[in-house]
Amino acid sequence: MQKIVFFFGGFEPILRIIIVGTLAYLSLLILLRVSGQRTLTRMHAFDFVITIAIGSTFGRLMTAKGVSLAESLTAFLVLIALQSIFSWIMVRSSKFAYWVTATPSMLYFRGQFLHKAMKKHRVTQDELLSVIRQNKIGSLEDVEAIILESAGTFAVIKKGNTDYSALSNLPGIH
Repeated sequence: MQKIVFFFGGFEPILRIIIVGTLAYLSLLILLRVSGQRTLTRMHAFDFVITIAIGSTFGRLMTAKGVSLAESLTAFLVLIALQSIFSWIMVRSSKFAYWVTATPSMLYFRGQFLHKAMKKHRVTQDELLSVIRQNKIGSLEDVEAIILESAGTFAVIKKGNTDYSALSNLPGIH
């Protein structure tokens, strides 16, 4: 029978949580980053990781007899610290931000579906037509560009009297 721990079960389990929590966080972040933007839809990888990890930790605390409050609080602190550290570094390093978050990707531009980019991001032409309709646009001729944003959402840029400066950070646009 497993010993039930209520408040403190020693420093070994806490050290294990710090090490395993950090390695698991980094591993999951890498896997989600590699899997592509469509995996997360509306969340950056590091936001997704923290959301799932905190929920999982809370659930385990509530249901597992062998997990002490001190261990769970340590896990929460590790996750929040990692989130804060990653956010702090992202603000200060564009290279790190590029690694952690996906870059926006042009999927349609000036009358052309960009099939190579669409294939890379697993987006069909029908999905893009749906996005156009959701933006209450009835014709492709009214669309300048469709972008898959870094959080997995789609942005539709209408043709009009604008300099398109919002497209300046996209590859191949000048």
